[in-house]
Amino acid sequence: MKTNELKEARALLVTEQRQLVDLADTEKRDFTAEETEKYEKIDVDFDDLTTQIVDAEKRDADKVERLRALDERESLFDKKDPEQEDNTEERMGLFNRALVNGVSSLSNTEVRALSAGTDVEGGYIVAPEQFVNKLIKGVDDMVYIRQKATVIPVAMATELGVPTLEADPDDADWTTELGTGSEDSTMSFGKRSLKPRPVAKRVKVSEQLLRQALQSADSLVRSRLEYKFAITHEKAFLTGTGSSQPLGIFTASDNGIPTSRDVSADNTTTTIKADGLINTKYALKAQYHKTAEWIFHRDAVKMIRKLKDGNGDYIWKQGLGDKTDTILELPYSMSEYAPNTFTTGLYVGILGDLSFYWIADALDMRIKVLNELYAETGQIGYIGRMESDGQPVMAEAFARVTLA
Repeated sequence: MKTNELKEARALLVTEQRQLVDLADTEKRDFTAEETEKYEKIDVDFDDLTTQIVDAEKRDADKVERLRALDERESLFDKKDPEQEDNTEERMGLFNRALVNGVSSLSNTEVRALSAGTDVEGGYIVAPEQFVNKLIKGVDDMVYIRQKATVIPVAMATELGVPTLEADPDDADWTTELGTGSEDSTMSFGKRSLKPRPVAKRVKVSEQLLRQALQSADSLVRSRLEYKFAITHEKAFLTGTGSSQPLGIFTASDNGIPTSRDVSADNTTTTIKADGLINTKYALKAQYHKTAEWIFHRDAVKMIRKLKDGNGDYIWKQGLGDKTDTILELPYSMSEYAPNTFTTGLYVGILGDLSFYWIADALDMRIKVLNELYAETGQIGYIGRMESDGQPVMAEAFARVTLA
């Protein structure tokens, strides 16, 4: 089914569910056991169609990206430096040979070609730029925050300093033609610091698979590292402590989003309420509404889909055609790693402009090949290392949904 057809099918399920809710509201009662069973069964079908819609939209986006990349490649074809292109292909060949057979299979000259500027004695080899770009692209596809955040490569320095305006100057003064107004003493500046932190993972690949697979060794290794690094980053960008790891948006901190940005009014100790979400929306300045979006766990979205505003209108609305689903007219995304424990005082969602979450990446992706360690099991081990940091840099661009 096409994306629009999936959305239309899901709209029918939404209508059926809302008929059950409206009937219970009209009669001022809770669901009967039969109605509860029916509603939950529709929920299962709704979630299945939602998954199909997300997959279909991603396929459409990937197709557009592939066509764009193809056009870009063709437009640059005549501008390529043949010598540089040959060198890249040669390095990729060396890199793949090192992944399959180990660094010891390369000559000293070949090792130097792959190891410039890194820990040669430790056995690390530098992935060619083509491999690094593919890895980062894979992470982009799998980690939601990274897609929307401001990502800054830190190539040379060990730390990224972010200047911040902590306090605006006072308003201008009405004065005379020659007057200059009073001297301001309130404007102040600060700094946020992002220092890429190392993250590493070890994966094992069958020697037989490396020998017989149609795809190259770098593709096999990359696919595993993408998954491992993506999950680690997503958790940290959402709930990281900021100590030797990124500072998450669901972590209260004066260096990121302080408790003054928490909104709990009109929510209960165990449930999200429509008025609570309305309070959260308008805790943000109007300028942020154009770019703000919600982040919830799917358990929270399931709860929100039943909520109505003071006029009896549902605050969750399905997007038809190329429109996205919205909550209070703002888009949302679901993450399995967003908080979903509904208990007094806990965070259960956030609204904000994620371009004010900054990520600093040190793109020196290193791979260490372990040829002998897993010889008995017929496997080759690979240790991947990457350095990254992240944190919110503008507190007023976010508001957290908090239970009472």
